[in-house]
Amino acid sequence: MSDGYLTTHVLDTARGCPAANLGVTLYRIEGGARTELARMVTNADGRTDSPILPKDRFATGVYELVFEAGAYLDAVGEAPESPRFLDIVPIRFGISDADAHYHVPLLLSAYGMSTYRGS
Repeated sequence: MSDGYLTTHVLDTARGCPAANLGVTLYRIEGGARTELARMVTNADGRTDSPILPKDRFATGVYELVFEAGAYLDAVGEAPESPRFLDIVPIRFGISDADAHYHVPLLLSAYGMSTYRGS
């Protein structure tokens, strides 16, 4: 069993606050196949209530976090576009150390986003 785990934190940079109630789905990518592992919603602090990938399921490999940015922007009253500039935001990344904490935050606004490997 590994000691690593995966978390996220979503911040709404346009409004200057955590992005609450934003849907997040985690997939594992293997040989071109995409397998859903977890589906969660961010809490009032913009985090999930538990690790997206807990220690007992954590393994090296390629993963994809998919953030439902468009639905969140609609819910907070951001003026809608058709289509939205940012709607579904996928972030594909690799986990190479099964004993590490991987934190993949998302900084989000209606017209921009960024991510990095956090701590």
